[in-house]
Amino acid sequence: MRKKIEKPWGYEDLVELNDTYAVKFLFMKRGEQCSLQHHEKKLETIIILEGELEILFNDEWKTYSKYDVLTIPAKGIHRMKAVNTDCLYMECSTPELEDVVRHEDDYKRN
Repeated sequence: MRKKIEKPWGYEDLVELNDTYAVKFLFMKRGEQCSLQHHEKKLETIIILEGELEILFNDEWKTYSKYDVLTIPAKGIHRMKAVNTDCLYMECSTPELEDVVRHEDDYKRN
């Protein structure tokens, strides 16, 4: 059940979605970032596969590299940014894919 979803910052490649979990590969272009956001229910674990990704979580930016892992609980405000390189990462999460509350967005999305 692969489904590629183009995003202004790159793309998501959804590889599994069921009643229990979701798995996606995400590609973020260098110099781009996703919205500052949180999820009401969704819990997600991020695994860096290629490149570097800066992640804002708990009001602190940290740089993550290949095989680094971060779990973001529901209601955790976060943002991902590919500063120095393109980045490929995997997200394993609970299945609430539409559960996005944006606080800021460079691309004017709600």
